[in-house]
Amino acid sequence: MISVSNLTKKYGPVTAVDNISLEVKKGEILGFLGPNGAGKTTTLKVITGYLTPSSGSVEVKGVNTQVDPQKVKSSIGYVPESFPLYEDMMVYDYLAWVAEMRDIPKGDRQKRIKQTAEVCGLIPVLSKDISQLSRGYRQRVGLAQAMVHDPDILLLDEPTSGLDPNQIVEIRNLIKKIGQEKTVILSTHILPEVQATCNRVIIIHKGKIVADGSPDELLTRSAGANRVSLQFAENYDGIADHLARVDFVDKVSKNGNGGDSHPGFVVESKKGRDVRAKIFQLAVEKNWTLIEMHGETASLEDVFHELTQD
Repeated sequence: MISVSNLTKKYGPVTAVDNISLEVKKGEILGFLGPNGAGKTTTLKVITGYLTPSSGSVEVKGVNTQVDPQKVKSSIGYVPESFPLYEDMMVYDYLAWVAEMRDIPKGDRQKRIKQTAEVCGLIPVLSKDISQLSRGYRQRVGLAQAMVHDPDILLLDEPTSGLDPNQIVEIRNLIKKIGQEKTVILSTHILPEVQATCNRVIIIHKGKIVADGSPDELLTRSAGANRVSLQFAENYDGIADHLARVDFVDKVSKNGNGGDSHPGFVVESKKGRDVRAKIFQLAVEKNWTLIEMHGETASLEDVFHELTQD
């Protein structure tokens, strides 16, 4: 659906996007992550045809954005972080106006507006002025204006920015529902939202792609996936030294949660190595009472910090 090849975008001496390539397939919900200034929004704007690349190319459904930008735009629905809403218009009138701009035939507009309003949960507020809506409903209107022409691709830039937790859940569920039929690129800073919504994640840092894979694949690569927390019943002699000599253990550090009476440790092992069985065997041989042992679960936040900290 989307093919980005060696894309670079510069603003004068500043390189916002630095020679990136990526493919987005039909039906994917792609989480596009990165710190502020990483190049996320610039990349989305180039994909929409709003910005021209300094070098490289972007194709949407086989059409180059520079050769036929109008055709590309007809295939895309775009929700920028701050989207224009005319507060003195009724929701229905606003969507009708967008439908007219999108060249939807006059006889089909009412049907398309109703279908889009049903998907976005806007039926109860179609006759209300936009100024009367909560921020959550305004976000829904923003999604509806991007969908009213029934595009195959949706680009969502921070779609839950400024929403309360309940509204975030509502929009998250809506995106998952939309993603059953459309290709979605979701740019956001809310990492649990990506973990709950997306089936693929790309992390961009300083204009370069530093990770690309499913959320589970990225978590497996994290150092957090190779840590084991331990707690012992007593402060046995030489625990740390013995643990450090276990096969495939890289590092042993003290964890103060249990205090001196129930000492705790964090054991880090080599990538792909699970050392819990060997640690348990060591405890049995040494007659140590092991009262707690569990693998630490990495989060997408851990992966994000590992890959984007200077």
